[in-house]
Amino acid sequence: MAAPRIIFMGTPDFAGESLRALIGSNCFQVLAVVCQPDQPAGRGLKLQAPPTKKIARDQNIPVLQPERARDENFLRQLRDLQPDVIAVTAYGQILPGSILQLPPHGCLNVHASLLPKYRGAAPIQWALLNGDTDTGVTIMKMDAGMDTGAILSQEKIPILAEDNSRTLHDRLSRAGAGLLVKTISEYLEGRVQPRPQPVEGVVYAPKIQKKDGQIDWHQPARLIWNRVRAMVPWPGAFTHLQVLQRREFLKIWASEIADESGPHGRVIRADKDGIVVACGSQSLRLLQVQLEGGRRMSAQEFLAGHPLHAGDPVG
Repeated sequence: MAAPRIIFMGTPDFAGESLRALIGSNCFQVLAVVCQPDQPAGRGLKLQAPPTKKIARDQNIPVLQPERARDENFLRQLRDLQPDVIAVTAYGQILPGSILQLPPHGCLNVHASLLPKYRGAAPIQWALLNGDTDTGVTIMKMDAGMDTGAILSQEKIPILAEDNSRTLHDRLSRAGAGLLVKTISEYLEGRVQPRPQPVEGVVYAPKIQKKDGQIDWHQPARLIWNRVRAMVPWPGAFTHLQVLQRREFLKIWASEIADESGPHGRVIRADKDGIVVACGSQSLRLLQVQLEGGRRMSAQEFLAGHPLHAGDPVG
């Protein structure tokens, strides 16, 4: 039997793992990769190719980068390729019905949650924000709704205490890539059937905004700790400090819960073990921080040039 003909649609690093897995499996013929247009980045704002485009070029796979997924010329190119199935991982645009209905076996999507929980743009961040102890990946057959398609397969992944959005992102992307390859084969062979998502348990995960990184020291330490983890690497959990008579923006990259208590939003102590700030209940030990425009550093390094004292305000 001829290898299934696949078009892959995906753009960022998360999608790159799925693309590598499809190429590396040698079970499929990847006809083309569809990703977002190159974007300006860096100080010089030079156009940068998406990760999936770089992977495709290395493998001599054609790349399509339409401005809009509804573009008629682009749709004509997809039809001419005659894919059996379209695999989608973090593409970045809503797909019109003309694409969803194009391949005979539909469009299969990798989503970074156990649907129907965390439908939307930021499932990884919201799982951490809500203090979940596990999450996972879902392969679904896409429909016109927002992450409402029928489920083909799922894999549960534990959320570790040391996880932040970046580390969890990386583990979920690898899990999703492996599950995608397995599921496409089983689906095309008729060994798995789509099943509707449960009606109960629907949770939405809206796009994270910069303001979501702001810390409210009235909250319990555990909620703030979850926010720090969820906001790595963007937008970063942040607060403000009085440093040398100036109110400075401070980003927190790593922290841990401490049992000490005091007036919320005040430094309890600052030493080689970290900067301990009182919360609504318990306290948070800041372990890695960054002043605006500065480099990321340990709390001990920070205190060497910016001494803090018990009672100093934070927030």
